[in-house]
Amino acid sequence: MSFFHALQINENVCEGCSHCMRVCPTEAIRVRDGKAHINENRCIDCGNCFIACPHKAVFVKQDDFEEIFKFPCRVALVPAVFLGQFKDEISVSRIYAILNEIGFQHVIETEITVPIYTEAKNRLEREGNNKPLISSYCPAIVRLIQVKFPGLVENIMPVKAPLDITAMYIRRKLVKDGWPEDQIGVFYVTPCAAKIAAVKSPVGEEKSSVDGVINMDSLYNRVYKKIKEQGHDYKEVKLPIAQLTSDSILTSLTNGERRLSIAEHSLSIDGMDNCIEFLEKVENEEIEGVDFLELRACDQSCPGGILTYNNRFLTCERMFNRARYVAGKERRGEMTRADEVEEERQYLLDNISVDEVEPRSISLDPDISKALEKMNKIKELERKLPQIDCGICGAPSCDALAEDIVCNGCKLSDCIFVQRNMEANKDMKVEESLKIMEDIWGYEKIISFVKKKNNEI
Repeated sequence: MSFFHALQINENVCEGCSHCMRVCPTEAIRVRDGKAHINENRCIDCGNCFIACPHKAVFVKQDDFEEIFKFPCRVALVPAVFLGQFKDEISVSRIYAILNEIGFQHVIETEITVPIYTEAKNRLEREGNNKPLISSYCPAIVRLIQVKFPGLVENIMPVKAPLDITAMYIRRKLVKDGWPEDQIGVFYVTPCAAKIAAVKSPVGEEKSSVDGVINMDSLYNRVYKKIKEQGHDYKEVKLPIAQLTSDSILTSLTNGERRLSIAEHSLSIDGMDNCIEFLEKVENEEIEGVDFLELRACDQSCPGGILTYNNRFLTCERMFNRARYVAGKERRGEMTRADEVEEERQYLLDNISVDEVEPRSISLDPDISKALEKMNKIKELERKLPQIDCGICGAPSCDALAEDIVCNGCKLSDCIFVQRNMEANKDMKVEESLKIMEDIWGYEKIISFVKKKNNEI
């Protein structure tokens, strides 16, 4: 099965520095011939490589903005974190108006269906099966579990994320309003690469209700340019009837789901390393009594996404400011409820489930006996390697190299320590060792290093 990946490597820019390889949580990256290469089966589009690359060789593939004009009816599916990119003095209604001006006839916030999502989540919490129940909100976490913790896939909520529920809702509403299904284009404004992958290759369903994805940083620049052009010469527009509650505004932040949970014992964890550390404890049955886990791959959750424009802490503060303002209106009875969404509540609840999440297949071999044989070979090779994870072999760890030797045709002599030992025993010439390093790190890099050392001598 093939997977769409938003993260790509520009080999013309890549220097093969291995920064990306070292930070990948699923060991999906190798260096060969002086360039980084991504293993598509292992990649979860978390964005760690994008952040780590000092040469900007990793980029995020997105849909061309002009794609929206292929549809007569164009919808911008906007998360609250996008509105949090702008200063408090730039009103929500002004951003809505600019999105209308640049091409979208309809603007709807992703979190408008959070009450529906929360109801489905709380129902699963009450049932209490497969504890701890793990949130399906963050697609990078869902894919992390598929790849690295396949034994926990049954714990993932079989429920669509709010962006999918809202896309389903707005499509149904527009069809009822008379628009043909094929003329409606729903475009999600994403703060991260994982949500692009989730739209293009959804987990648990064949096709997403979203037609395209626009990177948040690029749309922010478009909108902010309009704001600068307008100056003070603009008119406020009336917001749509369906507006977010204060709780919905905060859902994409850390603790956003947990604060609405009915579980007796729930936890919120953000940051990829923290999530992996905790999942390891869950997998090893070191954690007891936890009913619900809200796991988010990015620091501070969605405001920390790699495609956001502004500082994540400032974004969180703006979102809290907006939530406090809305909460005040709610207390005074001034807030218009999303009655249109409520009318579709039962339809959405009936269609909110997804198929059971499956582990992502990275088996050593379809034949179990051969897979066991390969596993034994890997363990044997691991004992022969130094286990210092230096990365000079072009793999992120000694264990990864052992697997590459068994499955991908690499050689034990790719290890620099093995090479030195073979040279000492007269089993390998220095020229052969250099050739191995050239195959991994590239001819130019090896020659440049040798010339530099010769000059120093």
